[in-house]
Amino acid sequence: MSTARTLWGVGLSTIASDGTVLDAWYPELGLGAQESDDAETAASTWGAFEDDDERRGVTVELVQLSVDPDAPVASTPDAYLRLHALSHLLVRPNEISLDGIFAHLPNVAWTNAGPMLPADAARLRPVLQRNGIQVQGLDKFPRLTDYVQPAGVRIADASRVRLGAHLAPGTTVMHEGFVNFNAGTLGASMVEGRISQGVVVGDGSDIGGGASIMGTLSGGGQHRVSIGSRTLLGANAGIGISLGDDCVVEAGLYITAGTKVVIVGAPGDPEGERRTIKAAELSGRSGLLYRRNSLSGAVEVVPRSGHGVTLNEMLHA
Repeated sequence: MSTARTLWGVGLSTIASDGTVLDAWYPELGLGAQESDDAETAASTWGAFEDDDERRGVTVELVQLSVDPDAPVASTPDAYLRLHALSHLLVRPNEISLDGIFAHLPNVAWTNAGPMLPADAARLRPVLQRNGIQVQGLDKFPRLTDYVQPAGVRIADASRVRLGAHLAPGTTVMHEGFVNFNAGTLGASMVEGRISQGVVVGDGSDIGGGASIMGTLSGGGQHRVSIGSRTLLGANAGIGISLGDDCVVEAGLYITAGTKVVIVGAPGDPEGERRTIKAAELSGRSGLLYRRNSLSGAVEVVPRSGHGVTLNEMLHA
């Protein structure tokens, strides 16, 4: 295993009474070799928190793990270590393998006291109620903020951001924003729409309210969708192609790889040469405005100059 590509973590794992590993929390993790003295210290520190929780029917145990992040996911603790690495910004989305991750993530009853088996949540309902424990969701992925508190980030509704989201400092995720695992931002961004799995959004970009970005391998299974810097995806708009820097997609306009678009002339020459192509041919291009002609209904693409959107610095400081 290459030392430079070794991902390690030390923390605590929750195990159900039937032996199912429900989760793993890694307060200490890194890329590269971990010093043996540091590993012993970490094990001693977090091992002190090993315990049984009879209310949920679980045991909390020390977990120490080193994995090759380029190999497929091999276990539940392995899956959680990779998700932590993404949310701690050790790696960017799509930089490590997540092959097989779903097979190693059990469906979990997420409570305000921690994870438990859904069947146990039903069986132990009177005990849970007596102890003020509520089930908040049934899913394979937990909320990001239950495991990682990213620095310099605002998240209005924690339930809408999954562990494994990569949120750079300066990012604001509003109440209706959603960020999936292995997706996120590379700089200060406003997120009021949906960032799907595998998607990255560049610095200074704005994902408008209700906007949608197709997930990993959209567009025929050969294209990872991304958004560049200073780009605006208007409210209720959507894309299945990548956008470069300084682009704007008009509110309410959805563009897929197969959408026929009419290229309009250079700025100041709207009646210049016009030709029709598939939107996929413009994927990743910078400095473009996508709009719908209100008279003909045609989707038009107009070159634009200068910088794109400018975020409110006070909101992203």
